[in-house]
Amino acid sequence: MTTPDTAGLTALEARLKQDLGWLELPSKSWVPRRMVGGATVVDVVIIGAGMAGLVTSGMLKRLGVDNHLVLDRAAAGKEGPWVSFARMRTLRSPKELTGPAMGLPALTFRAFYEAQYGEAAWKALDRAPRTMWMDYLIWYRRVLGLPIRNGVSVERIHARADGLFALDVRDGGNPRKLLARHVVLATGRDGLGGRYVPPLTERIDRRFWAHSADDIDFDALAGKRVAVVGAGASAMDNAAVALEAGAARLDLFIRRTDIPRINKFTGIGSQGVVHGFAGLSDDWKWRFLDHTLNAQTPPPRQSVLRVSAYPQAHFHLGSPINDLAVAGDHLIVTTPKGRYATDFIVFGTGFKVDFALRPELAEFAPHIRLWRDRFTPPDGMDNAELAHSPDLGDSFEFLEKVPGACPMLSRLHCFNYPATLSHGKLSGDIPAISEGADRLARSIVRRLFVDDRAIHFDNLKAFATPELLGDEWTDADLAISSAE
Repeated sequence: MTTPDTAGLTALEARLKQDLGWLELPSKSWVPRRMVGGATVVDVVIIGAGMAGLVTSGMLKRLGVDNHLVLDRAAAGKEGPWVSFARMRTLRSPKELTGPAMGLPALTFRAFYEAQYGEAAWKALDRAPRTMWMDYLIWYRRVLGLPIRNGVSVERIHARADGLFALDVRDGGNPRKLLARHVVLATGRDGLGGRYVPPLTERIDRRFWAHSADDIDFDALAGKRVAVVGAGASAMDNAAVALEAGAARLDLFIRRTDIPRINKFTGIGSQGVVHGFAGLSDDWKWRFLDHTLNAQTPPPRQSVLRVSAYPQAHFHLGSPINDLAVAGDHLIVTTPKGRYATDFIVFGTGFKVDFALRPELAEFAPHIRLWRDRFTPPDGMDNAELAHSPDLGDSFEFLEKVPGACPMLSRLHCFNYPATLSHGKLSGDIPAISEGADRLARSIVRRLFVDDRAIHFDNLKAFATPELLGDEWTDADLAISSAE
């Protein structure tokens, strides 16, 4: 790849600034500031500065909610999965998707890429390189001037009697408190739980296994026998990295008798799905998601070829793991087809909703309504993953199991992957992330305005800046009366 053209990027930034100016964006700040005990109340705290958190911040800023913060425990430039546990070479999404650009052409990945490498290079590009996508998000944050604080972890969220949230945070290792009116969880795939691994791992020493989202020392696997469980993108990418690091043998154990080949939701992707899914009845939402999950999303073709290019890679189909046992300095993996010795195993088995793994939500977890709490699936469509999805309102807010038991849930918003059953694929993937953030931000704006209606009405009554001065016309009747 050629050296990036910094002058081209500077010109793009000037164009973006001009576009925003022509659109009168961001809107002027309009939310009345609140102080409690000498501390400023933050209107919206967004937890997570990955893609979902960034575009939510961008949408709030363009709508005039400038008193908001985005918190992320990672260092700047390390947010999200892109340079941590994501191990694919390129994104699976088509390069043309506008993602978090909020409808602004100069804010798209294409504009960012072409400004530095030119149109010909864009046409030759297959898909966005993973690390370059992170570079794009870093640029996105900078050019929009988003209020992000890195190295800040949220330890606990409390509901106060005055209708505010109190957040216990650790900022650079130091404890602090923040007050907020709304909190948005933009916390990614595991935002309401954590990594899922089969129960059989409980009796295996941790030095023998990892989840595909863990920090794995692949160099230490050189010359080793490595097993990977799963047929999804993360399983394939971890298998590929192990092989590239010099694994002597790679066994890929796949429960299904065939690797999924059809990406269902991509096949029906449209603005109808984006904007219409939330309007479906519960039965229909369940049908769509149950069918998609049962079909599973196939791994990208290039990810599979990346693995199969190695002669020491072995694909085992129809091979769920029945047993896993330590045998001296290695493991024995037992499947219906045989027993296999391996030195290390990686589980590409996804994530789960489990509030016990989210101590920051401990106060709210008992009150959060899940789909299983009020919905019975159609016959033959039992689905544990969907059953554990949060049941969300129109603004991605959590709903109560018992009405009135925890009113503050209406100000706690779930803008991460588990929101999919309630809202569609608007909060966890690139294609419709701007539409999801727009829906969320407008809902929060509505609530902020309604809550402050008395202040806005007082401002309306007090507003007295004249547009006419009284010398622009003459009262004809008054002039005649004076003459008489």
